[in-house]
Amino acid sequence: MMVAMAGVLALAACATTTSTRSSTAAALDRILAGDHRSAENRARDVYRHPRETLLFFGIRPEQTVVEIWPGGGWYTEVIAPLVEGKGKYYAAHTPPNPGSAGVTRSLKAYADKLAARPELYGSATVTALGPGVGEIAPPGSADLVVSFRNIHNWMAAGFAPEAFAAMYKALKPGGVLGIVEHRGNPAVPQDPKAANGYVNEDYAIRMIEAAGFRLVAKSEVNANPKDTKDYAKGVWTLPPRFAAGDENREKYAAIGESDRFTLKFIKPSGN
Repeated sequence: MMVAMAGVLALAACATTTSTRSSTAAALDRILAGDHRSAENRARDVYRHPRETLLFFGIRPEQTVVEIWPGGGWYTEVIAPLVEGKGKYYAAHTPPNPGSAGVTRSLKAYADKLAARPELYGSATVTALGPGVGEIAPPGSADLVVSFRNIHNWMAAGFAPEAFAAMYKALKPGGVLGIVEHRGNPAVPQDPKAANGYVNEDYAIRMIEAAGFRLVAKSEVNANPKDTKDYAKGVWTLPPRFAAGDENREKYAAIGESDRFTLKFIKPSGN
């Protein structure tokens, strides 16, 4: 049954100043069942495990949270309502590009999404992250920075180190960086441009720790052992993209979304 978002906001209003894991889990359950989420988005919960993933990262309603490259706002629908009225949500989107109709259309659609539900997203702030554009939140202000399936894009664009430096700058000392990414086959050498969309876990850890972060935990919540990672059209062969069209569509649907690593880093205190 879909839950009216008024109930979610009422829950947030009566929450204690410092939330517990159990109270945060209850709030996430209500948000995930909320009437603001489409059936299409809800159908992906089985692959993305938003409740378990965000709890693993240690999210709490009173935190300042930065989401990197939120795309169409799938996770925005979960995180922003959780912190609305108690914490702060920043969406570090791709920078505006007047020469790209696709980028312009995407940013407008995201802005329209936020504007349509001010009770959920009214205090959200949109910033930008791209080559040469990197203040995603005030320096040292964020409790948690999260990124979902974006590292391969930064590698393709050649600015992954710059992106992680921006995240490091935004976090408080002791703040958390939560990462989910398509996990590559460790037996296959990493393509520095990640052209197939997969990133080897050890490669990602080295890259992120080179930015100053320290790995503190791993989770297999988003693992999928059915993913063979050897498709001609890369990770996009799998749902929801189905890049191969109708060719072997049932096979790829049965595999489901990609195998993903889920990593938790901290910005060491004193930095």
